Amino acid sequence: MKLKITFLTIVLFCQIAAAQQKDSIATQEKLSEVVVTGQLEPQSIKKSVFNVRVISKENIKQLAANNLADVLNQYLNITVTSDGNDGRSKVSMFGLDSQYFKILIDNIPLVSDTGMGTNVDLTQVNLDDVERIEIIEGSMGVTHGANAVTGILNIITKKGGGYKWQISAAVQEETVGDEFAFFDKGRHIQSAKIGHNFNENWFVNIGGNRNAMAGFYNNRKGKDYDKLDGLRGYTQLPKEQLVGNAIIGYQKDDFRIFYKFDYFGENVHFYSPILIPQDNYPFPETYYANDKRYITNRFYNHLNANGKMFSKLKYNASVSYQKQERDQEKFNYQIETHEEFDNNRETYQSKEVFYSTGTLSNFFNNDKIDFQLGYEVTNENGFFDATVGTFKDDQQQLTDIRKRLENYDVFSVAEIGLSEKFSIRPGLRFSFQSFFENQYASSLGLRYLFSKGLEVRASLGKSYRTPNFDELYTYFVDSNHNMQGNPDLIPETSTSYELSFKRACTFDSGAQIANNLAVTYLDVNDRIDMVLIQAVPTLVYKYVNINKYKMWNISTTEQYTYKNWNVMVGAGLVGISRKQDLAALNVTSDDKFLYSLRVNSSISYNITKWNTLLAVFYKYNGQQQQYVAGTGTDGKTAFFLNEIKPFSWMDASIRKAFFKNQFEVTVGARNLFDVTNLQSIQNGGGGDTTGGAHGSGSSGAMLGYGRSYFLKLSYNLNFN
Repeated sequence: MKLKITFLTIVLFCQIAAAQQKDSIATQEKLSEVVVTGQLEPQSIKKSVFNVRVISKENIKQLAANNLADVLNQYLNITVTSDGNDGRSKVSMFGLDSQYFKILIDNIPLVSDTGMGTNVDLTQVNLDDVERIEIIEGSMGVTHGANAVTGILNIITKKGGGYKWQISAAVQEETVGDEFAFFDKGRHIQSAKIGHNFNENWFVNIGGNRNAMAGFYNNRKGKDYDKLDGLRGYTQLPKEQLVGNAIIGYQKDDFRIFYKFDYFGENVHFYSPILIPQDNYPFPETYYANDKRYITNRFYNHLNANGKMFSKLKYNASVSYQKQERDQEKFNYQIETHEEFDNNRETYQSKEVFYSTGTLSNFFNNDKIDFQLGYEVTNENGFFDATVGTFKDDQQQLTDIRKRLENYDVFSVAEIGLSEKFSIRPGLRFSFQSFFENQYASSLGLRYLFSKGLEVRASLGKSYRTPNFDELYTYFVDSNHNMQGNPDLIPETSTSYELSFKRACTFDSGAQIANNLAVTYLDVNDRIDMVLIQAVPTLVYKYVNINKYKMWNISTTEQYTYKNWNVMVGAGLVGISRKQDLAALNVTSDDKFLYSLRVNSSISYNITKWNTLLAVFYKYNGQQQQYVAGTGTDGKTAFFLNEIKPFSWMDASIRKAFFKNQFEVTVGARNLFDVTNLQSIQNGGGGDTTGGAHGSGSSGAMLGYGRSYFLKLSYNLNFN
């Protein structure tokens, strides 16, 4: 703890020192720092009442990132968790999982298996046409509705360009750990884009991407291995992703309209380690296996129009239709002939969503007052069959489940400039729910600009999270298990507070410094968890609104730019309090705050003479602790402290441009410290009775496949 306090003292001293510079320091406001997320209209990041973090296109290029997981691995307050079996990655912020964090594309929440903008697989979000990524931490329920509890991430895509023709293509080859071959090992990515401005009004962009990950063998032997030793298959499953997108737009004067279409397809292949012999007497035995693949198809449509009406009112309206289907294809694979037979494909999960949102603003002819009215309509139709799990309907009958969830929301936001320096922004949303009780969200934001460029922001937000499909309808009962959903669940409610200090300045030497210090507090009530509700004669678990969650976080980011150098250092200390209750056993966990330290940094240097950029990214994830339920040596159920050991993650790249920046070569490495597993240690506990603990000792969860290397070749041609 002494080390943590010393580190934060140094950071705070840097903040105070920067705030005391002489009048020769001038604040900087760059055109590239225009943001749109949570704003009444696009405006500079300095004028935003929210503390918006921006991940630029340049940051994405330095990481040679192909999907969202590659980028967010380096973000300070976000943890990316990966499933070692199929490579799916989810986001966790402030210790709460992806159900509480909303991901949007051009302000439209992205459909996922069980959510709308939540539970998104980060590896399924391609970044080829991304202009920048904007992140706001804290409750954003007023402007973005349900489940925006810990924050939102908005991907801003590229629309049009400054040239008549824009053509680009890229090829990326990457190892998976130390495994690589051009066809059956490693990661292989190809992409191409073309953009055309027909005239000053019309533009069109078309692109495509293929990302093939051949699986992580580790100690496994692949799909054609024919020995009865359980080594057939892969440690991490192979998968192939195909992405296609197109956008067409028109703009004239104050009117803009665009239509965007995205297609995403993914095949994930599972090869069973169990071989089944075939009797071919008098010939030697042959083998086959019961294999399967998971097939995802997602279609995304977005029509947006914005402009002015009655020469004054500003409007912005979007309509989106999205559909995602997940199929499972079961088949037998003949090892000797490498052929499939008895294929059977069924859709086991699907979701169709109609979504629309719109705003009206600029009601007053007054630069100091603005007012926005908005609406949001969400209509989700979801289907899950018994392949996903067993479900009960409203009549408590075991069946496949098809449910329609709807909400119709109205919200209003005002932005009032009480003076040139002081702005206030209140907001309110009311949500008419088809399945749950009607909900509301509220917010209040304050911004004050002090002298010498110091910006202070404060915000208060109340939001809510609606229960997901599993929490409502799961019913898994056999001789060893009894786990039930609960259709009587109510939405969770949350309150967040944030206070931030920001300053950007320039010295006479040309050096630039930007400082951002933020303190956040989050309180979640009626938190849903699966708890033990009956102990005798059998153990029965059910999802219940029973737990509480509190979090506070202090984080700082320091950005230094001087000549060809760009250095960023960030640190965050997170304290989390979870109150967990086993109702049937009258056992409650300790709710004291448990702390974790996070540090991230990046450094880049531009060698102008060689047109080469060197970049290194580092993140330290400190020890994480949580109470989990288990049985002690006395046979009684209790909560024991579980610890996840700290680990570090480092990426590095070198990018060189040729032929007047038309051709770029990027080489680099991910996970330089070769992290593969998270070590988890439980202090106390003997046997498992609640499903949450398995006694004292240590265990490991797969985080990744270790150190990997990549080479990316990019070609860009722009001309009029």
